[in-house]
Amino acid sequence: MSNDDLSRVASHRKPPKKRHIVRNIILAIIIILLILAGVFAATAFHNLKSTTNNMYQKSGATDSRNASSILKDKKPVSILIMGTDTGALGRHYKGRTDTMMIMTINPKTNKTTLLSIPRDMEVNLPDFPQYSPAKINSAYTYGGVKEAINAVESHFKIPIDYYFLINMGGLEKAINDVGGVTVTSPLTFSYLGANFVKGQAQHMDGSTALKFTRMRYQDPRGDYGRQERQRLVITALLKKSVSPTTVLNKDFLNSVSSQVKTDLTLNDMKELAFGYRKATKNIKSTYVQGTNQNLDGVSFQVVSVQERQKASDLIRESLGLRSVQIEQQ
Repeated sequence: MSNDDLSRVASHRKPPKKRHIVRNIILAIIIILLILAGVFAATAFHNLKSTTNNMYQKSGATDSRNASSILKDKKPVSILIMGTDTGALGRHYKGRTDTMMIMTINPKTNKTTLLSIPRDMEVNLPDFPQYSPAKINSAYTYGGVKEAINAVESHFKIPIDYYFLINMGGLEKAINDVGGVTVTSPLTFSYLGANFVKGQAQHMDGSTALKFTRMRYQDPRGDYGRQERQRLVITALLKKSVSPTTVLNKDFLNSVSSQVKTDLTLNDMKELAFGYRKATKNIKSTYVQGTNQNLDGVSFQVVSVQERQKASDLIRESLGLRSVQIEQQ
């Protein structure tokens, strides 16, 4: 894939700041793993093993590759990252995946690629044709993690090796367990009784932080602005989570396990922590561009075949795979 093609994948879009991405999800675990080398290793390892056991859940999707062998051989790996609002602000239904990102980590080139997918992207669901076309964030609603993975693999012709599912509602308790977080707001706004001022550092408890991350319609950048605020809160949480007292805090670790599900085992996480961490220092971020269209009265983000092809080529190249032809749905 040429540099021009890579530029066109991002097209006229300004990529998110590099300080976010991997630390938002897997580095929360990786950083804790690195701490295990210290004097707190024995107790921390016991707590971490229990936490990762609670987090582990098979996706149910058919494996397109032998993911464990890929990690052991230190080959490029892909992870589907999903964020759901189940449990947040009184939402107790299964919900949809409002955040979907494809992350690849290549230890040979020491590069990480992150591709964000529009949550309203029009797709045909492989296992639910009766509900198609549908928004890609509904794949999780209809068929759980399995269908979300199947939809992404089918739509972009790429392999997904692992997944991370993050329950944003679970962040509230985790933040409270570490005594709150301090975040500087990128804009001034009020939401559900909470007030935030641009450029002003503010200490937030879990409830306030959740409100800070949830506002969307007042943000001139829409979903992209909301995602930035989510990254700010999670980054602030991670800074506190690397302290020895937090690693030994079972309440905090239980909060982490309640907000995350993954099919990465503890051994898989070790492989990522010690064999792939250099690649996380060089992050390329972009996202799939769609156009807003109303189909039978429903608003979708329609992504062209050409845009899907570019996205597919980008991911496959980062995994060391040859390009395949994307077809019209």
